[in-house]
Amino acid sequence: MSGEYRALPIPEGLDGLRADAAVSKLFGLSRSAAADIVTAGAVLIDATQVSKSDRVRAGALLEATLPDPKQAPMPKAERVDGLEILYHDDDVIAVDKPVGVAAHPTLGWEGPTVVGGLQAMGYTLPDAGPPERKGIVQRLDVGTSGVMVVANSIQGYSVLKRAFKERTVEKTYHAVVQGLPDPIVGTIDAPIGRHPSSGWKFAVTTSGRHAVTHYELIEAFREASLLKIHIETGRTHQIRVHFSAVGHPCVGDPMYGSDPTLAARVGLTRQWLHAATLGFTHPRTGEFMEVSSPYPEDLNRALEVLRG
Repeated sequence: MSGEYRALPIPEGLDGLRADAAVSKLFGLSRSAAADIVTAGAVLIDATQVSKSDRVRAGALLEATLPDPKQAPMPKAERVDGLEILYHDDDVIAVDKPVGVAAHPTLGWEGPTVVGGLQAMGYTLPDAGPPERKGIVQRLDVGTSGVMVVANSIQGYSVLKRAFKERTVEKTYHAVVQGLPDPIVGTIDAPIGRHPSSGWKFAVTTSGRHAVTHYELIEAFREASLLKIHIETGRTHQIRVHFSAVGHPCVGDPMYGSDPTLAARVGLTRQWLHAATLGFTHPRTGEFMEVSSPYPEDLNRALEVLRG
């Protein structure tokens, strides 16, 4: 990686932090940008290459090759097919995010983004947070569709960011998983961390971060079940990992063990997972509001096939 070379000792205040968090704090990078350069092998501690989750030690020499500012991905104002506005005012924009769209630009992603789509629609998003994430207070996986809220003011960003951090936002997903979970109403409480042998995906691990998923059955089919899911935490791939761990992966999710034959039969090229509703306190009025997203065409079509 080309860029600026920096070397400095780890200060006492960062002792014990993950390597990506330490790089983020030392150099003022976003957490995702810091994670990207660690993953790229551009960070050494005491002359040894580290992974993102390695812990740093006070006094150790950290060497990093930082990306040039011109290399940092910035939003491109481009129309995004299927990106719809569900609600907007001076502080909040709620969008219906289609599959195949990222929340914001990241290193290595050249596809469409919510930020770029909103800018193309004429929204001037607040300069809050990292510059590539203007107004972004939450993220949805590229392969997950549904409702997503974006801040439209500095106050909106501050209040909503804190609400997501403090877990006061009610996040409801719908998913179609293989088989029938037993019980049909339940909770999965299992920590999630990086997969021990496949760093590009996640797994239930004893050293992972606390993660809680509540679910209830909406409709049962012969081979699969439609579930309503509420997540207390917001770990990466949380729903996909949790249901895979209990033997009921999301239909259309081969990364986490789904049956490709079933996915092909119902016409899915991505996991059946949809952010159905977000409930949150409005950052200016203080009133609780809910925004919902209907199922997109590919998920509806898969349900029709499952219903026979």
